[in-house]
Amino acid sequence: MSGSFTRRDLLKSSAAVAATSALVASCQSSAQVAASAPAATPAALAPAPPLKLGLMSYNLAKDWDIDTIIKNCTETGFEHIELRTTHAHGVEVGISKEQRQMVRKRFEDAGLKISLASGFAYHYPDPAPLRKEIEGTKQYVILAQDVGARGFRVFPNALLAKQGIPEEQTMRQIGKALAEVCPFAHEHGVKISLEVHGSGTNIVGKVKQMVDYSECPYAYINWNCDANDARDPGLDANFASVKDRIANVHMHELHEKYPYRRLFELLRQAGYTGYCDAEIPESKEPIRLMKYYRATFLALQNVI
Repeated sequence: MSGSFTRRDLLKSSAAVAATSALVASCQSSAQVAASAPAATPAALAPAPPLKLGLMSYNLAKDWDIDTIIKNCTETGFEHIELRTTHAHGVEVGISKEQRQMVRKRFEDAGLKISLASGFAYHYPDPAPLRKEIEGTKQYVILAQDVGARGFRVFPNALLAKQGIPEEQTMRQIGKALAEVCPFAHEHGVKISLEVHGSGTNIVGKVKQMVDYSECPYAYINWNCDANDARDPGLDANFASVKDRIANVHMHELHEKYPYRRLFELLRQAGYTGYCDAEIPESKEPIRLMKYYRATFLALQNVI
């Protein structure tokens, strides 16, 4: 073996030393960054809690009295009931103050939260029926306060372009009605939510425009899981445009093509704390149906 040390050997040795130095420096830098980075907390790693399930009395529970509603909902793990006016539960403006207190106590004792829903709508071009709808809304807001309801659903219900009335005019009118009833409801501890529902008014962007026209921070939206939700510009964009205004959600058959899994992801990511109410048809086996519905609802959130 030769004992000579060539220029090539020197270069190789220098390169090895340089590489080793760089590696050591890199490791030291990474260690310093890791040491300075805050440790992940359990809360940061925990997934968002599952959404809360409720039932809209239309149509499954439309013939149930209060006792049946409480029994069926508590037995199947539903946490909320949305009482639609005119149904068998009888929670209407005609009941007395004492009856209202009794209704409130029965639901509170059962640990079941409630909301009210109506058919009141603000699209009428004639001032007389429009005023009737607004005043009717106020009466039911008082009822909602008395029975401990957290919210009250109303409709936009229709755009009237076919009748020669510009869409913009109707949307402004609906917004003006919201500007009257929503602050009134807020003063009574009730949230009014305008449902994405109706003829031409089942479009998120149009309902958002109505809420914007109200210029009221207490005007909310009832998301209705309509096929239009996923149309241009898409579910994510439509949801993002109103996510801070959603006070309630209506779901339908969970086996439908509607993107429920993605909606649930968006709601959980947004920190939604309201209820998702099942608005589903009648059944001869309501308990069985409700148990399956709850299981599917949770499975679509990957929590069972």
